[in-house]
Amino acid sequence: MLMEVAKQVRTAILLVIFFSIITGFLYPVVVTSVAQNLFSWRANGSLLLSQDKRFIGSALIGQLFTEPKYFWGRPSATTPFSYNAASSGSDNFGPRNPDLIAIVKNRCNELHKVDSKNANLIPVDLVTASASGLDPDISPLAAQYQINRIAKARNLPATKIAEIVASATKNRVWHVLGEPTVNVLQLNIALNALEKNLHHKVQ
Repeated sequence: MLMEVAKQVRTAILLVIFFSIITGFLYPVVVTSVAQNLFSWRANGSLLLSQDKRFIGSALIGQLFTEPKYFWGRPSATTPFSYNAASSGSDNFGPRNPDLIAIVKNRCNELHKVDSKNANLIPVDLVTASASGLDPDISPLAAQYQINRIAKARNLPATKIAEIVASATKNRVWHVLGEPTVNVLQLNIALNALEKNLHHKVQ
């Protein structure tokens, strides 16, 4: 009886050691190796670099831009500050909620304040928050709405900025799923690079 119990205990211990090695060491090593070698950018958080090679953010999480010379992203309802990854969520207001209507009106006023001559309809994703509050992308229409404001603020040709928007626009997945999007942080990095390059050419 004692021999049988000892045999079962030994078998159990060996199985624990075996699966600990497989699942606690070999599997993580293989997965990490594959991720770093084949998908390193995604595996490391989709981090974006400035022209001087500094990490300035992730392509997966939005950032707050309020200066007229930059593209503005989709509003964020996270607390206690915008795009707080530790507090992802929305305000959960229904479309007829008076609080939501007031918020949208205020956001429209802010857009008109910095771009008073823009008579185009404001794209909905510039005045409503996403479900996560972390959305890093806007629609191509929302980016195009802001081109003239940015061109004026930076004293750059609107056509040059439109080219940036066009080149940064991502099509639907397999041309079927989702909608075309533009990453706001990538747009603003490209804007800074464009202004810097044009400045050097003038000099």
